Amino acid sequence: MPVLWKIASVIGSILVTMLGLLFVTFIIGRVMPIDPVLAIVGERASQSTYDAVYVQLGLDKPLIVQFLYYIGDVVRGDFGISLLNARPVAEDIARVFPATLELATIGVIMGVVLGVPLGVIAAVKRGSWIDQVARVVALVGYSMPIFWLGLVGLLIFYGILGWVGGPGRVGIFYVDVMPTITGLLLVDSLIDGNWAVFKDAFSHIILPASLLGYYSLAYISRMTRSFMLEQLSAEYITTARVKGMSEWSVVWTHAFKNIRVQLITVIALSYAGLLEGSVLTEIIFSWPGIGSYITTALLAADMNAVLGGTVVVGAVFILLNIFSDLLYKFLDPRAK
Repeated sequence: MPVLWKIASVIGSILVTMLGLLFVTFIIGRVMPIDPVLAIVGERASQSTYDAVYVQLGLDKPLIVQFLYYIGDVVRGDFGISLLNARPVAEDIARVFPATLELATIGVIMGVVLGVPLGVIAAVKRGSWIDQVARVVALVGYSMPIFWLGLVGLLIFYGILGWVGGPGRVGIFYVDVMPTITGLLLVDSLIDGNWAVFKDAFSHIILPASLLGYYSLAYISRMTRSFMLEQLSAEYITTARVKGMSEWSVVWTHAFKNIRVQLITVIALSYAGLLEGSVLTEIIFSWPGIGSYITTALLAADMNAVLGGTVVVGAVFILLNIFSDLLYKFLDPRAK
């Protein structure tokens, strides 16, 4: 029974949070100064046409009924039709989201692989030149606007040196060459054994992913340093050193083990932030991800696409938080 109660509690929490997300997006869609009917029929449509579409969209019904219809549509995966291309929004999101997922995943992997060791070493060498360099690296990553870094990176590494591919997910020669298997271009090219596409796709993704990785590194290294300083000043660390344990064992076996749970939360939040906050990076690099998709839809007053993308990103954020909570309970015996 306690197990079933915990499962029911988790499911209930997910449902309540998703309901809140849907309510917020529904209200946004109603308060925006955009007439969805005019966006469909155009300003030159007759009043009878306007009224027919108004009724067809269910806008003549009370708000609570409209909200219930909205929930039902989202549950079925129906976000409406995009005004930009007359295709279902769900199909568009399924097409563009893997590009953002691939970009953010590589970025957060870079941030974890480089940021965690940097934060640990900075804490162990507190006050040294290594610590100062780590703090400057994190400060620059926090302070520099990512769109400026992106433009400078394109100018230097693409325009001048020619080390990386330019804007876009792949070169023009390889557009629509690969069959869509997972939607992740690097993975699909490996599965298909097409090394030319893999090499070209990697050259295009490495620069924007590195920028996101640097942003993630700044946050993760800073938090890792803070967590490690707290642990290294604890009495059990002093006791371990007095007993003659090696510094490697003290740092990685004892101190680092006790910050894993906190780091999981930090990494999950960083990953979610990259998934929802890589809009500027996608625009600068002409990356066909969900960030640029939502931005283009917003500029065109395509509210179905905007709200559909917002719901998907919000759902991913919720799932990542729940996943981190589950890992927390798995890694920390006290939570069991």
